[in-house]
Amino acid sequence: MYPYPDCGNCPLDLRDYGPAPFVINLAQATLQNTNYRTALWTGCYLQLTLMSINVGEDIGLEMHPYADQFIGVESGQGLVRMGNCPDNVTFQRQVADDDIIMIPAGTWHNVINTGNRPLKLYSIYGPPLHPRGTIEVTRPEEHH
Repeated sequence: MYPYPDCGNCPLDLRDYGPAPFVINLAQATLQNTNYRTALWTGCYLQLTLMSINVGEDIGLEMHPYADQFIGVESGQGLVRMGNCPDNVTFQRQVADDDIIMIPAGTWHNVINTGNRPLKLYSIYGPPLHPRGTIEVTRPEEHH
C-alpha cells in the first residue's frame, strides 16, 4: 500500500514519504507546517520540502551549485533577492500568495519574510539537496 496521509481536514503527518509514490494536499501541508524546513518527499532526482519563515526572518544568503530550485509561496509576503555572487544580488522581486520563484543552480539567493505572519513556502530541489527525513525546527546556525 502506498502512503496517502490526507484524511480530509485532520492534521497531516508531515514526514518524508519518499521515494514511494505519493499524493497529498500540498496547500494544506504547507500551511500546517510550522518547522523552518520539513522534507516531505525525497526521491532519486527530486526533493519536496516545506518551509515556514518567521516574521522578520529569512533563509539566509545561499547558493546551491548543483541543484535547481522551485519555490512556491502558499501564504505570506516576502522579498526574493538573487544574483551571480554574494556581493551582486541585484535581482529583487516582491512575492506573495501563489507566486513562484525559479532559482537556477549556482545562483546566490535569499528569501526574506517582509509580512506580519509566517511566510509559508514549499520548495522543490532537483537533485535532492537535504538528507532524506530532514526536519529543522529553526533555521540552522550556519545561516545566522
